[in-house]
Amino acid sequence: MNKSSYFIVGKHPVIEALKNNKRKVLKIFLTEESKKTIHKKNPNDNLLKDIKIFYKTKKELDNYCKNENILHQGFVAEVEKLEKIVLKEFIKNKEKLNLACLAGATDPRNIGSIIRSASAFNIDGLIVRERDYPETSKLMHKAASGCIEHLNIFIVSNINSTLKFLRDNNFWIYGFDASGSKYLTDIKWEGKNVLVFGSEGFGMKKHTEKYLDFTVKIEINNRIESLNLSNSASVVFHHINISKKIT
Repeated sequence: MNKSSYFIVGKHPVIEALKNNKRKVLKIFLTEESKKTIHKKNPNDNLLKDIKIFYKTKKELDNYCKNENILHQGFVAEVEKLEKIVLKEFIKNKEKLNLACLAGATDPRNIGSIIRSASAFNIDGLIVRERDYPETSKLMHKAASGCIEHLNIFIVSNINSTLKFLRDNNFWIYGFDASGSKYLTDIKWEGKNVLVFGSEGFGMKKHTEKYLDFTVKIEINNRIESLNLSNSASVVFHHINISKKIT
């Protein structure tokens, strides 16, 4: 395995990686049945062209994910990391943007689920801290169900300095917390916005709060304390996506 490469598993992560012309797929490990699935789902595209293919039994493929307790579904691929997208260049000359930002989330399943929701609801990109982002995690790729290949992901060294930079470039910075001063539905989601979510269990760090313009909460049943991180993000992304269509 190359130093810059790693393994991903699962039908959707592998097929979407094959379809992404920005992703280098070095090798693919399939069962005979999973090869048929690729051709059946993509009859007009030869996704396996110029790819080194190795045919394995399901039991042999189990070795690639036995430590993560996830199902490979007959699909394993060795891929290279995607080229990093530069946030400063991406935001140039754009008047309407909604970027999500993870300020402390570390669980691969949560991050993968948030990537999937962000992609599904047309969020323009996700900002993550390099130290917290498990880029090569099979769990994250599986939870994202291939959506890592569709979402702009900005890997930064420092979240707070990134928020300050975006604020200086006319973005509104909204932090989501159960004790927020505004409701999600009371805000007009126009222009350029950053949607900041804290860590699982601990919420927003005090040091990050000073870079926020507003704290926002989701209106839920008052008998329930809060939603978990990925569910909260999904609700926010869906509402903003609907708001964009209405306006």
